Amino acid sequence: ADDPSESRGVNELLADLRRTRAPGTALHRPADLPPTLPPAIRSIWQLPEAPPLRPRRHDRRTAGPPAPRSWLSAASRSASLRKMQQYDELRSRDHRPLPGQRLPEPGSLMDVVLKQFAVDWDFQREYNHYLLYDLPTHVRMSLVAYLSLLRPDGVSLDDLRVLLLPPQDDSDPSSSLHPTLANDTFTHLDLTNALAHPTLTLPSLSKFLFPPSPSPSPQDSWDDDPPTLPALTTTLLPALTHLSLEILPSHSSTTASWRHLLAFVARAPHLTHLSLAYWPRPCLTPGAELAAVVGPHGREVAYSGTGPYSHTLDGDYSESILLLRRLSKALYSLEFLDLTGCGEWAAALWMSTTGEGGGECVDWVGDWGKVERVRLGPGYELGEGAGGEEREAWEGLVRVGRVLEREVRGRRRGRGRGGGGLVVECGDGEGG
Repeated sequence: ADDPSESRGVNELLADLRRTRAPGTALHRPADLPPTLPPAIRSIWQLPEAPPLRPRRHDRRTAGPPAPRSWLSAASRSASLRKMQQYDELRSRDHRPLPGQRLPEPGSLMDVVLKQFAVDWDFQREYNHYLLYDLPTHVRMSLVAYLSLLRPDGVSLDDLRVLLLPPQDDSDPSSSLHPTLANDTFTHLDLTNALAHPTLTLPSLSKFLFPPSPSPSPQDSWDDDPPTLPALTTTLLPALTHLSLEILPSHSSTTASWRHLLAFVARAPHLTHLSLAYWPRPCLTPGAELAAVVGPHGREVAYSGTGPYSHTLDGDYSESILLLRRLSKALYSLEFLDLTGCGEWAAALWMSTTGEGGGECVDWVGDWGKVERVRLGPGYELGEGAGGEEREAWEGLVRVGRVLEREVRGRRRGRGRGGGGLVVECGDGEGG
């Protein structure tokens, strides 16, 4: 016989299931969720509005580990913000980058990242030691510039080692690219205010950028032929053309030395852009201006080539002229020179050691014949309430730049320069 369940319909089967289900297992709608009806049907049946849903409990915390304490500390955040604001003020007021130096736009994402990177440099240098060298070259060049202004002690030699030298791999020393090849596009080195701190000196920088050539290995026998080719001079930054050694006016330099500068540029004749803003007057013995020695005839002779009143009262720029002439002979590829704030000794740029028309002087036609632009402004803006003496001093510094421009153009006239070829930025809104 046929099973009676097969002849029954679906509705009958569902009814049997409802009857046979235990009373405790019946599905009940939650009490806190009253049944709802469409608005049209609810209005026809004249039913009250459904009560609003109860708000959810927001006791679930954010996924992931808790935030570091440094993020939650208002003191650390305010210190970071102050340092970033200090960088913006220095960059807009005192510091002007060299032409062609591509820094991130103020307020951009890269600008914010690099400023925070420089503020947390101690942490980044420790924990990202093996990754900093692999950053793109333009990022490393910008990072050096940010570190120069944001670090309390400026850029140190250890900082440059982390950014310019590959980390040592003890397991495979030959795995990393040679530093000279890895830095072959590193063209800008902004060391603004680095010489205002004892963490970096020009002799140590010279030894780092121009390491000495390895000494030749001893010959096995006296009969061996000596090497015919001399060892090539190694340079860490072979493409370096822009160098900033600017010293901010708010700092006094303890390591800026013209003697060391001349020794450094002798190994970097390929520089085309140089900043010596706010440097002291050219002198080989700046700390001995008041010293004197007794000559063989019992007469006192000044120990230093430049005395405290040599420029102001005597008009004697002999030592400064000779040092600047040596600088021009070493940097024969120079095209841009920043001497902002150096108006007190800028007359040595066009004067001669024996007066007008003769003697030693800076050669603006031969050695520095490629120089097309010089910054020689006072280095500060004249306030609206400036007095007569302050205004006169400011105008005198501006006038120095105009005199230099006129003197150099006069010497180059008739020498294939078209009577020009030099623009001096005097800080008065003129001069190209």
